[in-house]
Amino acid sequence: MNRRRLLAGLAALPACLPAAARAAIPAATPLSRMNLPWWAERFEASQRALATAPRLLMLGDSITQNFDKRGPPAWQDFAPVWQRFFAPRGAVNLGFKGDTTASLLWRIQQARFAATPPRAAVMLIGANNFGRVHWNAADTAIGVDACLDALRARVHGIRIVLVGVLPSVRSAWVDAQTRAVNRLLAERHAGAPDVVWLDAGHLFVRADGSTDAAKFYDGLLTPPDPPLHPTPAMMAELSALIVAKLP
Repeated sequence: MNRRRLLAGLAALPACLPAAARAAIPAATPLSRMNLPWWAERFEASQRALATAPRLLMLGDSITQNFDKRGPPAWQDFAPVWQRFFAPRGAVNLGFKGDTTASLLWRIQQARFAATPPRAAVMLIGANNFGRVHWNAADTAIGVDACLDALRARVHGIRIVLVGVLPSVRSAWVDAQTRAVNRLLAERHAGAPDVVWLDAGHLFVRADGSTDAAKFYDGLLTPPDPPLHPTPAMMAELSALIVAKLP
């Protein structure tokens, strides 16, 4: 059986894949980035934040980490969005730029939670799986499942809002993987007792189904990058959908 057929078969299995089966999939194998000084510093800061017993965990990559950004310029000022939607809910920002499902899995497993556990979490992860590492939708879905299971194991009874991978303007392959992973995740987790599935892709597409580059700030960078990171205005729209799903 070739790799594509094998992964398709694995993706069709329940989320509770045996550890031995997941071990063969890099997206579901814990990966530390502690060799990067900024990442190690942020990880230690996150451990101190967890010690304060936050009520809400915001788990993700640079899209989530952007909530730490302050303007000017206005297109990089996410503080008002954080203050409006998440600070009143006792949230801690656990977004790390460049993280894949593998590194989020490592962080969850290594997290030092306070005696009073968080009540809820928001998880938005997977965009970087389609970047430099080039992991496909089947791998990524299993990686997300591994992150969910690790969080359940560490924080019993936690409720999780799982946000689908957002659209971007990178390549036709990335577009196809984004659609595919969201289909897989919706099939597995829509209606789950402890996971609330949220596909917010419609916020970022035009009527014809194409991704609207104007809803991302990457084109304003010097030099510009492919549209991937939502503007503060779009993060506000996304945040409104998220908080409506929180317990």
